[in-house]
Amino acid sequence: PTMNALASPDASPRDEDRELARRIASGDAVAFERLMRQHNRRLYRLARVTLRNDGDAEDALQEAYWQAYRAMGQFRGESSLGTWLSQLVMHECLNHLRKQARRDGIAPMVEAEAVEETDAMDTARAERPDDTLARAQLRHLIERKLDELPDSFATVFVLRGIEELSVEETAQSLGIPEATVRSRYFRARGLLRASLAQDLDLAQRNAFAFDGSR
Repeated sequence: PTMNALASPDASPRDEDRELARRIASGDAVAFERLMRQHNRRLYRLARVTLRNDGDAEDALQEAYWQAYRAMGQFRGESSLGTWLSQLVMHECLNHLRKQARRDGIAPMVEAEAVEETDAMDTARAERPDDTLARAQLRHLIERKLDELPDSFATVFVLRGIEELSVEETAQSLGIPEATVRSRYFRARGLLRASLAQDLDLAQRNAFAFDGSR
């Protein structure tokens, strides 16, 4: 059978996941490439917001993919492939943080680096240079504020608010109760809103400030 069988109108998403996993476990490289294309952007975001470093996030994601490939024969479809992959990525991220903490002898330091990411809507739309700059600055500000959130809030916000996973999927991905997902997401939104408002208000005051000198 071809890969088009996965798109059968009679197949449920969970059935498609199991079939994709079966093909990967049997050594189908095309199926594994399809898996990575489907989930790579979301999984990278999850690793990046957890580790706060582009290179570390890429390393964790690659290791998670390797672990997924090796363990694909054990996938039984109790959760979605996306949720299962998220759990593997979080496991690798936590391993990385533990190793870094042991190596440094202190808790891992947070690095406020922006993720260079292209929005499909932005690239599809012709904009004036100043509009493009304004959008880039706003994305940078939001990403910087995400980096300032506690890890437990940031990961929930990325999965729920950006990747639009359900409460149940987010809870399964992070191994926490659904009630915790709801409370952390609510808290993360409030913290981000307050922090962004403070920075934007300060930027506006600075833009119109003058000291009266000639």
